[in-house]
Amino acid sequence: MPSLEEGSVVEGRVTGITHFGAFVELAGGQTGLVHISEVADTYVKDVKDYLKENDIIRVKILSVEGKKIGLSIKQADPNYRPVRSRRAPSATRQSFEDKLSKFLKESDERLSDLKKSQDSKRGGRGTRYSRVGE
Repeated sequence: MPSLEEGSVVEGRVTGITHFGAFVELAGGQTGLVHISEVADTYVKDVKDYLKENDIIRVKILSVEGKKIGLSIKQADPNYRPVRSRRAPSATRQSFEDKLSKFLKESDERLSDLKKSQDSKRGGRGTRYSRVGE
């Protein structure tokens, strides 16, 4: 019986499929979950496009916390390479204060444009409509 240790790659049988992932029965009758984000290297809209019940699959054990076992199909592939973060390098990152300042400036500009647009539709600032007979 293979060891159910984090990092080991084992075989299992798909016992159930949900909208958030697939349940896999491992050796010894234990069940783990392959989250939808761990099914394939690409965007997975529906797990059923990739798996069906009773499929025998290879999974990598990501975590064992009590009775909860986290599994991955994509990381079980020996050719798997994690995607690097697409964040900007730290030298070009803006501080929170800079982002807030930029947001407030753009917000004030939009509000000003909106007020000008509404005023022009009303006939200018301070113009009041009068009802007939007043």
